[in-house]
Amino acid sequence: MSGTPTGSRADSSLHELEARWHAEIPISETMGIRVHHFDGKALDVIAALTPNLNIHGTAFAGSLFSVAALCGWGQVHLQLGRAGLNGSIVFVEGSIRCLAPVRADMAARCVWHDGADQQFAVLRQSGRARIHLDVQVASGGTIAANFSGEYAVKAL
Repeated sequence: MSGTPTGSRADSSLHELEARWHAEIPISETMGIRVHHFDGKALDVIAALTPNLNIHGTAFAGSLFSVAALCGWGQVHLQLGRAGLNGSIVFVEGSIRCLAPVRADMAARCVWHDGADQQFAVLRQSGRARIHLDVQVASGGTIAANFSGEYAVKAL
C-alpha cells in the first residue's frame, strides 16, 4: 500500500489534508491513515490494519468508523477548496454498518454527489450548511462497511 497521495487535484492539497489530520488529530497518524487519491469527485483514504487490530485479529470497528468519518470530512474540505470557499467543518452525526471482518488494510471511498454540491449555495447564502455523505470501506476486495455521516459547515 502506497502512502503517497495522488490525484488530478494539486498533490499539495492532498499532502496538506493529510498533514493537517496528523497535526490536529494525532491518532490519525498512529492509525496509519493516509490520503491516497482524489480525482475531483472521489476521495480514497487508506489505513493500515496492524495499528487498528482488535482482540480478534481483525480491524477494530471504531477504527473503521474513524477512517470513514475522516474520509467524509476530507471530501468536504477538498470540495470547499475546489469551490473557492473557506469554512469550518464539524462532524456532527454518523452511523456505520459493518458487513465483514477486516483482515487486511482498509480503503475508504467517498464520492461527492450533486446534492452535496447544492449545499454550497446554502452555505453562500446563509453562512451555514449541512452535508450528508456516504463512505464505503473495503478490505481485500470486499466491502467491509457502509458509513453515513453528516458534516456541518460554517463559512469563514
